[in-house]
Amino acid sequence: MHEADKLHHICKFICELGHLKRIKHEGWRLCGVANPESVAEHSLRAAQIGYILAKLEGYEKPEEVCSILVFHDIGECRIGDIHKVARRYIEADEERAVGEQTRNLDDIGKEILEKWKRIEEQKDRAGIIAKDADLLEMAFTAKEYMQTGFQAAGDWIEKISAKLQTDSAKKLIETLKELNCIEWWQGLKKL
Repeated sequence: MHEADKLHHICKFICELGHLKRIKHEGWRLCGVANPESVAEHSLRAAQIGYILAKLEGYEKPEEVCSILVFHDIGECRIGDIHKVARRYIEADEERAVGEQTRNLDDIGKEILEKWKRIEEQKDRAGIIAKDADLLEMAFTAKEYMQTGFQAAGDWIEKISAKLQTDSAKKLIETLKELNCIEWWQGLKKL
């Protein structure tokens, strides 16, 4: 592939990634949230949690977990965010979408596809930590929504608790259950 063609495909892919800022996390609408966060917002905090969780787990390459999480929802550019009730009726081939997204990106695309597969397959420690971070991000979001009046979001926390695999993630979610997420800023206001 010529350099100009390669750069063209990379630029198109980057433009497509921008679409994640416009795709909303649809599952939150089930509990009444009218304007849920975007998939891009979810992915950012999931990557941040992934770094922290990897450090807590003693994983020697926390940046590897972050890079998995940065790309874990890119298929949603093409298939959208399909919540669990809709998945009861609809099947989407997200692996095909990610494969097609990355196919014209040469080695970069192959690496991104492999990162995506690691969280999906959870066959190695980084993939398992990344999946726990993804789930924890949704648990934190659920807690925040609960504290702003959407009590039905509590169901997410209970379901996520049962899915977590790492010891650190299990400890974090138990702490989250007792936490008031809104109080992080108290005592910081300038008088």
